[in-house]
Amino acid sequence: MKSPNVSTVTEFQLLGFQNLLEWQTLLFAIFLFIYFLTVTGNIVIIAVVSQEKRLHSPMYTFLKHLSFLEIGYTSTTVPLLLANLLSQRQAISFPACIAQLYFFVFFGAMECFLLTMMAYDRYLAICSPLHYCFLMSPEIGTKLVAISWLTGLGTGFLPSLMISKLDFCGPNQINHFFCDLPPLMQLSCSSVYITEMVIFILSIAVLCICFFLTLVSYAVIVSSILRIPSASGRMKTFSTCAAHLAVVTIYYGTMISMYVRPSAHLSPEINKIISVFYTVVNPLLNPVIYSLRNKDFKEAVRRAMRRNRGICGARGKGSFFVR
Repeated sequence: MKSPNVSTVTEFQLLGFQNLLEWQTLLFAIFLFIYFLTVTGNIVIIAVVSQEKRLHSPMYTFLKHLSFLEIGYTSTTVPLLLANLLSQRQAISFPACIAQLYFFVFFGAMECFLLTMMAYDRYLAICSPLHYCFLMSPEIGTKLVAISWLTGLGTGFLPSLMISKLDFCGPNQINHFFCDLPPLMQLSCSSVYITEMVIFILSIAVLCICFFLTLVSYAVIVSSILRIPSASGRMKTFSTCAAHLAVVTIYYGTMISMYVRPSAHLSPEINKIISVFYTVVNPLLNPVIYSLRNKDFKEAVRRAMRRNRGICGARGKGSFFVR
């Protein structure tokens, strides 16, 4: 129980990258450029998949929702990071901090579930092509996406609630660029053992299980690829799957190194670098790997651009994304 003489923290100071003062301007330019490319690339994916009827399949439905959540995921942390680089110490209220934490966990967990669904979709398409339309119909794909969203919403609730119930009585400086779980628990003046263990178990349940299921799907896919008689077909399919697996491994590897441990043993500076990968870099890689390397998607982009240019010429208006 808190002493009546102990004040309660009402806001936090995000220290960000204050140890790199001479690099603040360069870091701001780099992160702003990456954020712009991430948002723009994912918006293009959403627009093209929505407009092109040929892309109305479960695979591209998953991709559209992945792009949508990537925009939300990176927008949860990067704008505040950019503001922090300009002001060096960015204040955030306690409710806003908890809200940011909730959306961060929600979008992160949602990405795990969706990446698992996408790996399963590719497994069915490559290993069971004759049964694909039956096992992964558009209706089933929509239901799997809905399950991913609902599960993500629920996953974000428990950690945020437990953190909000902790006592924070000073200091109020978070040595990070957003309200993350480890630095918040380090600042608490109450016991965090139960909270830490619950978050640890939840991280194992979400990250490790989803990663394991994804790896199993790709392992079976690779096994099937090796049995393809055509060398060119084998290399093309393997190249695509290897790129997908590389992005998945980067995401899960960095997330697991941060959250699947009972306590934070890494230095705050290393934690920040690791966090940059899954909050800034990975949301940019997804549109590149999952769409720009896809022949069907690139052809759909060309058709959409030609069609919208024709509409612009005939009616004086067109798609915002291709003007």
